[in-house]
Amino acid sequence: MEDLEALALLTDPVRRSAYQVVVDAGGVAVGRDEVAGALGVGRTLAAFHLDKLVEAGLLEVSFARRTGRSGPGAGRPAKLYQRAAGEHVVSVPPRSYLSAAELLAEAVERSGADAAAYEVARVEGQKVGAGADPVEVLAARGYEPEVDGYTVRLRNCPFHQVAQRFPPLVCGMNLALVEGLLEGAGDGEWRARLDPRPGYCCVVLSKTNADDL
Repeated sequence: MEDLEALALLTDPVRRSAYQVVVDAGGVAVGRDEVAGALGVGRTLAAFHLDKLVEAGLLEVSFARRTGRSGPGAGRPAKLYQRAAGEHVVSVPPRSYLSAAELLAEAVERSGADAAAYEVARVEGQKVGAGADPVEVLAARGYEPEVDGYTVRLRNCPFHQVAQRFPPLVCGMNLALVEGLLEGAGDGEWRARLDPRPGYCCVVLSKTNADDL
């Protein structure tokens, strides 16, 4: 019920836009001034919606001085917002696909069937990537790609909870899936590699000619 109530908050268009501004910051905490400016609303209204999202567990709060100064006269720390790490899922009637995924992952690890899982993921990637733009496909599948020059980092891992319990298996499967996607798209511009870091998917795309630049 809590998940349903949290997600229901996003039916308000201003609140949903405020949430998206925070998400689009890519893990960098933002203040109400940035959100207000992006939405074209007042600071008070922006703060109201942001705090509602915090109460629902959709955003997290931190405090920091943004002037770079400290000590007396530095001013009060600003209240900053970023996306919460927790997940919110609603299913009617109730379903538990995560439990099934975890059981299957454990069965794969126990049986040593990692190679088969990677091959299945690669073939699936080839299918969904056929004739498509890889970055657009990754966006449609929830990876939230962030293009930065010669690198594409993925701000979200669609398999995050299972990856937390079975990182070698799931990260390897994720890599095979993205490699297959690039193969299916016939894209020679990017190559996939593992580069785990907090707040991001374990897979990163790099320009194939980046090492020559």
